[in-house]
Amino acid sequence: MTTGTELPPRPADAAPGRRRPKTRTAATRVAWTWLVLSSLAIAAYAVVPYLTASLADLSDSGAGLASNYEGRPVVVQAAFYAHIVAGGLALVIGPFQFWRGLRDRYRSVHRWMGRAYLAAVAIAGVAGLVMAPFNEAGLVGLFGFGGLALLWLVTGWRAYRAIRRRDVASHRAWMMRNFALTYSAVTLRLWLGVLVTAQMLAGGGSVDFGDAFDNAYFAVPFLAWLPNLVVAEWLIRRRGLPSYRISNGAETTSPSRG
Repeated sequence: MTTGTELPPRPADAAPGRRRPKTRTAATRVAWTWLVLSSLAIAAYAVVPYLTASLADLSDSGAGLASNYEGRPVVVQAAFYAHIVAGGLALVIGPFQFWRGLRDRYRSVHRWMGRAYLAAVAIAGVAGLVMAPFNEAGLVGLFGFGGLALLWLVTGWRAYRAIRRRDVASHRAWMMRNFALTYSAVTLRLWLGVLVTAQMLAGGGSVDFGDAFDNAYFAVPFLAWLPNLVVAEWLIRRRGLPSYRISNGAETTSPSRG
């Protein structure tokens, strides 16, 4: 996420009765459908195994992060379970907070789901900070995953404060940034697949899968979420919501461009 001065929304985008092009509407629906399906799939893939088997059993089968957390202190293991359960809940709820039909027709449902989402983010974010020193990627993971957890908490808090002030535009912008971080659960696994496959292809079959996975895992602590925030900020500016910009190394305010 870039830092700088928050810019006001463009008046043109706020004009009542303005129609969105059909192509944009179709693209938005496709993107939202992808967000829902990928979020549900990763939530099930990442959470269900830990709710159906012990860390010891999962460690023996080589599943996920079980081997890294099996022998950790109870506090770290508790944080691990809190992180995956609350993070999975946030991942499931998140896409539906951007569903305009729900937001416009069932505002009370939207509000209660939003409260549940932000509570899940708060739990998972704090747990992520506890887990960060025990990650498998060393210092890269400490700063990458730790930074992710911290920004997750900050953007969630900013979204909450904005809606408490009834600043809907800023609330939407901060929620987009926050879900971009939540969605790192999906992009982390996509990047792992891409990076492992690239190494295997480049090595012509001579690269060990375990080594390729370890190499990829050292890259994802930042790669999983930084591009997400760049895309989120681009979408925020495109929609005329309050955004951030840095110009010539100094904070400046100028009209947001679509």
